[in-house]
Amino acid sequence: MASKQSPSVPTKRNAFTRFLDGVEWLGNLLPHPVTLFALLAIGIVLLSGLMGYLGVAVEDPRPAGGKGVAEDGMIRAVSLMDGDGVRRIFTNLVGNFTGFAPLGVVLVAMLGVGVAEKSGLLSAAVRNMVLGAPRHLVTVAIVFAGIVSNTASEVGYVVLIPLAAAIFYALGRHPLAGMAAAFAGVSGGYSANLLIGTIDPLLAGITQEAARLIAPDYIVVATANWYFMVASTFLITIIGSLVTIFIVEPKLGEYDSSGADPTILDDNMMEPLADKERKGLRWAGIALLGVLAFMALTLLPDWGVLRNPETGDRINSPFFKGFVVWILIFFVATGYAYGRAAGTMKTDRDVIDAMAAALASLGLYIVLVFFAAQFVAFFGWTNLGAITAVTGANFLQETGMTGPAVFFVFILMCAVINLSLGSASAQWAVTAPIFVPMLMLIGYSPEVIQAAYRIGDSTTNIITPMMSYFGLILAWATRYDKNLGVGTLIAMMLPYTIFFMLFWSIFFYLWTFVFGIPVGPGSPTFYSP
Repeated sequence: MASKQSPSVPTKRNAFTRFLDGVEWLGNLLPHPVTLFALLAIGIVLLSGLMGYLGVAVEDPRPAGGKGVAEDGMIRAVSLMDGDGVRRIFTNLVGNFTGFAPLGVVLVAMLGVGVAEKSGLLSAAVRNMVLGAPRHLVTVAIVFAGIVSNTASEVGYVVLIPLAAAIFYALGRHPLAGMAAAFAGVSGGYSANLLIGTIDPLLAGITQEAARLIAPDYIVVATANWYFMVASTFLITIIGSLVTIFIVEPKLGEYDSSGADPTILDDNMMEPLADKERKGLRWAGIALLGVLAFMALTLLPDWGVLRNPETGDRINSPFFKGFVVWILIFFVATGYAYGRAAGTMKTDRDVIDAMAAALASLGLYIVLVFFAAQFVAFFGWTNLGAITAVTGANFLQETGMTGPAVFFVFILMCAVINLSLGSASAQWAVTAPIFVPMLMLIGYSPEVIQAAYRIGDSTTNIITPMMSYFGLILAWATRYDKNLGVGTLIAMMLPYTIFFMLFWSIFFYLWTFVFGIPVGPGSPTFYSP
């Protein structure tokens, strides 16, 4: 074990840290996200009444005679405060909720994730990935495992981050550096992954609803950003590892354990996988091969049942449009196979209980979705999103901000908004109805816009106290240094934010506009209004 006699992590706040503390104070003034969406929905109703009374309208950029285009070629504000508006609200309140695109796909996906999590598969897989890495690659393995764990983000936050601190301590390195590396992967790399997770259909559903303000039949699938996500996984792994090794760890110095909770310094915390866990992983691997073979049979052959029945296309096909079903099958099959082999699941009741527990954990999310769905529906009914988009697009065109460089501004804007509204889905539900139509009208596809948004949203997750797991990370960090404060944690994570945002934005620009690579299967780069 390395010497632990050097001074502990300093807690002095510099000017930038004090600025972020101010952002935290301002962010805490915001109401609960559920209350926020309720207030936004009410605000839209009131604003629509004012805009309707004033007769606000803009010229519709869509071709005359197209679907949803008025005869006079204008987009007019629609009031929800008159008789028709009130009746529309009352008769569609339930339908707005049950028809909200992200709700169903998230519930279905979580049924599968719950089985894999309850059986212990996700925990064992993450530990096996990290603990099996060579010593000199442990930092890379931790960052990479953090990114991959985003398929079920709670596993990364609850299992990997504290485990990474224990691994670094056992290796004689600063435990907070290990925690920072894992936190950077799990949260800073939230939009990079090798697999499609529950957040992908959620964001795709919100993007689709926003795109339909301009193109009523537009479809955005869960795999819309998959190619870019896979490539970003390796980019974020490299950047996160280098920042940890050359910036964060040297700044922290050697670890002084005098301010630590003695119970956290158990040198046996890094336990290898038990035999039953290894057996479970082997059977989960066999189940995985079976699922992959089943997937291939439905897509690759000419007679594949999930290819497009009219064109035979593999990309624009039921296979990808219904990908959430594959998420369910994948996690149920591998999770149950692991559980049976490891002894954590014996009967169908264990599977059912796991599914029920997963959905029970979504109670707050379901409440949030109810009010978010009303806000999105009201926003669409009033035409305020379309009016704002057309006005903003006209402004960008008049100022010449229509080239691809506009995405650097957009990514930065999303990153700043994320400091005060930490939920990816909540933030996108608010901003998508404005930015997606706006950027579509100057020629960019919803899929590309969503990919850019995810960069801005991910890069500031690790420095905002508004992120739902920030308090949990702070609590774990203080177990290694009781004097550690919010400013110290933010200052420790700030280098990741800076380098992630800089190099990820450049990578996005090169990938999309220089090399012309699509961000996902069947995802166009440009959109013709």
